Amino acid sequence: MKILVLNCGSSSLKFQLINTDNNERMAKGNFERIGGMKTTLHLNIKGKKEDLLHIARDYDEAIEFVLEVLQKPEYDVIKSLSEIEAVGHRIVHGGEMFSHSVIIDDEVIEEIEKCIDLAPLHNPAGVSGIKAAKKVLPEVPMVAVFDTAFHQTMPSKAYVYQIPYRYYTSYKIRKYGFHGTSHKYVSERIAELEGDNKKLINCHLGQGASICAIDGGKSIDTSMGLTPLAGIPMATRCGDIDPAIIPYIMKRDNLGPEDIEEILNKQSGAWGLSGVSTDFKDIEDGFDMGDQRSILTLENQAYKIAQYIGQYMISLGGLDVLTFAGGVGENGIETRERVCNYLEPFGLKLDVEANKLRGKEICISAQDSKIKAYVIPTNEELMIAKETYELVK
Repeated sequence: MKILVLNCGSSSLKFQLINTDNNERMAKGNFERIGGMKTTLHLNIKGKKEDLLHIARDYDEAIEFVLEVLQKPEYDVIKSLSEIEAVGHRIVHGGEMFSHSVIIDDEVIEEIEKCIDLAPLHNPAGVSGIKAAKKVLPEVPMVAVFDTAFHQTMPSKAYVYQIPYRYYTSYKIRKYGFHGTSHKYVSERIAELEGDNKKLINCHLGQGASICAIDGGKSIDTSMGLTPLAGIPMATRCGDIDPAIIPYIMKRDNLGPEDIEEILNKQSGAWGLSGVSTDFKDIEDGFDMGDQRSILTLENQAYKIAQYIGQYMISLGGLDVLTFAGGVGENGIETRERVCNYLEPFGLKLDVEANKLRGKEICISAQDSKIKAYVIPTNEELMIAKETYELVK
């Protein structure tokens, strides 16, 4: 089955066309700056990369152009739209309504729209992408795959906040968690490698980052909360901080809610502390040059990650497997080593030579390690395609 996977951001459209018969990625691309005059489609077909300038004022025009490109004879991807048998949409927030992926109908779209207050930047784009795709492919079944769904197995003691309970009953303020598609993919891959019913902690580390405690394939806790701002520090997000810091800064600098959201989401994390870059590779270079703020940034990051792993070992009642995924998790040799060094007292021994490999699936723990450690390159698009296939087959 050929499935089109769509991921609509606030001004971008990422897509992949996947053949689930052999898990082949037939094409992928990223449409940037939708709504502007210089929108660009970065196209990758069978390893051949090309940038196509095309004005896309909205998602309708962006998706129409993507489908037009996929049908061009020179790319040899598909001959007609009839070859696309299903569409899988990544939707960031499903609230408490969606604990699994669903086939999209008008009622589902309405429920996604009800979650816009919980994800004001992402859910409107997701709905726009669904409506645009339905215009071009009206007879093709479509599936919504939610970032939050995998975490709906968390017990209430894990997701509740100790603020007045009326904020949960009235506004559904609670921990939801994100990166669920990635965490689920890694969990299923570890089940193939190590067997079912493992106590697993997955570290999805990248520009955004989250830790997830998984018991027998089910999420029981995760580091992100009501929004992706919570948890470990990220590229530009602060992660967990004392909440009293927020009104303190607002009063001292005479800031409004929008100002503080901008600071905590886009000016904090590794960028805010190091002052070097939002790219962890650049901060690693600063670390190697002896730059003290770069050193502090990366040591603090590893310390916070290790602390979360320690918390989740308690939540799980032990740990069988530790995994690293995401751009930094898959390629950050130094990050993995710093984190694993904190876990030596718990029986994790790192295979230093194995850990030198970047971007490949590999076991990085020593043979006599009590805890297995793996690098598992995540594939969220393939997971979305699989979920879509299972629902429409």
